[in-house]
Amino acid sequence: MPRILTRSRELQLRAESLLPGGVDSPVRAFRSVGGDPPFVTRAEGAYLWDADGNRYLDMFGSWGPMILGHAFPPAVEAIQQAAARGASFGASHAGEGDLAELVMQCFPSVERLRFTSSGTEACMSAVRLARGFTGRNFVIKFEGCYHGHSDAMLVKAGSGVATLGIPGSAGIPAETAQHTLALPYNDLAAVQAAFAAYPGQIACIIVEPVVGNAGTIAPAVGYLQGLRTLATEHGALLIIDEVMTGFRLSLGGAQQVYGITPDLTTLGKIIGGGLPCGAFGGRADVMEFLAPLGPVYQAGTLSGNPLAMAAGIATLSHLIADQQTVYAGLEQSTAAIADGVAALAREAGIAVTTNRVGSMFTWFFTDQPVTDFASAATSDTARFGRFHRAMMEAGVWLPPSQYEAAFVSTAHGSAELEILLEAARGALV
Repeated sequence: MPRILTRSRELQLRAESLLPGGVDSPVRAFRSVGGDPPFVTRAEGAYLWDADGNRYLDMFGSWGPMILGHAFPPAVEAIQQAAARGASFGASHAGEGDLAELVMQCFPSVERLRFTSSGTEACMSAVRLARGFTGRNFVIKFEGCYHGHSDAMLVKAGSGVATLGIPGSAGIPAETAQHTLALPYNDLAAVQAAFAAYPGQIACIIVEPVVGNAGTIAPAVGYLQGLRTLATEHGALLIIDEVMTGFRLSLGGAQQVYGITPDLTTLGKIIGGGLPCGAFGGRADVMEFLAPLGPVYQAGTLSGNPLAMAAGIATLSHLIADQQTVYAGLEQSTAAIADGVAALAREAGIAVTTNRVGSMFTWFFTDQPVTDFASAATSDTARFGRFHRAMMEAGVWLPPSQYEAAFVSTAHGSAELEILLEAARGALV
């Protein structure tokens, strides 16, 4: 029986008269997959409910933060208690240090850090700091890697930009974009060539260690270590963007999994327990170039917000205390989900390449291995759109883009696996 979205449609029409496209983030508009975007009224565990009372199995988890499921009771309680003491101070409080200590406990490369209100701010600030510290202008990033929507980072940025078929973004001066060198991911020779072409001019390399914004793409063996070596040889800083992978792939993020030590790390999503929060940190000598100690200015009224700190402390404390159970369970659940649907696709004669790292994964509708953005772009996006609509109709909410990762939480168990596989059987036709 078709799902009724009467109230969601009404809310969408109202939103379109108030917000550009009716959304505050473009991918929510479902333009690349078709169908009506439901309006969510509540979430709990592994599920979302819309304004018409429909329930959906959530496979994107607010784009990564909800590793412990929605409305995780300790986080809810911590937020409630913090709110009773005041939602924002604009002044220092002990929660900032408490959360910073937990982050540093998990990320040994972070000797000092500063909180922001988003991953975009964290990446923008880390790049500015790298430029200020090195006195250089050029930045190396990689095609399909998304580091937020600041001007310098929207060059070949994957994610929502790729979803909408936009090569970059209007409104970015050529003078800004010219200092961003966008190279193919997993291609060390291209990085070597860039350093040769711009000797002594490259401030930093910024990279998603596991790409999540062109779909899930793992680093080739030795790739991250090669970036570390090249950055060191040429006096540039290495920034590992762990906004998505931090606390997701392990307590110490991708840098723990792959044995890589960056100069700077950016964090977001899980660090705030579902509330707006980001952070950047790393070597003490680099971080001390920030005002008030140094000449690089960065600020934010809501940075270190007490509600976000409380939610982050509750979330990270649980991950630390129960790390073996959490990450082993996520590995098992995600493998069963990703591999289970891939097997159904093979049975149906549909070409699907499955990329998975830990509890993040993507089904690419292509018969090609996906190792960079160019190979991800061989996917049949029309086929993905049909699959997405059929899964939504069956009550499973996948990321509404071929170029986004899916995420699993500790709330996804055997019952959720059966729901998803049953939906996929009907959708893969």
